[in-house]
Amino acid sequence: MGLLNNVSFQRLQAGIDAANKRQSVLANNVANNDTPNFKRSDVSFESLLRQQESGLKSTLNAKISDSRHFQFGSATAIPSAVVTTDHTTSMNNNDNNVDMDREMALSAENQLRYNSYVHLINSDITKMRTAVEGR
Repeated sequence: MGLLNNVSFQRLQAGIDAANKRQSVLANNVANNDTPNFKRSDVSFESLLRQQESGLKSTLNAKISDSRHFQFGSATAIPSAVVTTDHTTSMNNNDNNVDMDREMALSAENQLRYNSYVHLINSDITKMRTAVEGR
């Protein structure tokens, strides 16, 4: 029995990993603001998680005792963050498509998202600690 291995906790961990990856990608976009022909990248995670959750129908899990069995029931696999590069747009005469105002707004949004994930994980750990210690 893993107290920290439930699906909710794993999703929060994946969210933090995605926020870290997104911050690196946004920093790379900002660093290459003046690089000719540079194309900005973005990280998708929350939309993939939302798509996965909307596809869930059953709350029952099938027990799998052999690798040849089909897996059905609630999905416990957490999607990974995906980095995509926008090759279709251009903002400057040098074919660069980095908009500094947009990158700064996305960075602030990512910071808020990261803080909310950390807050939720801390809340889960506090609840578990309270339950284990019996306070």
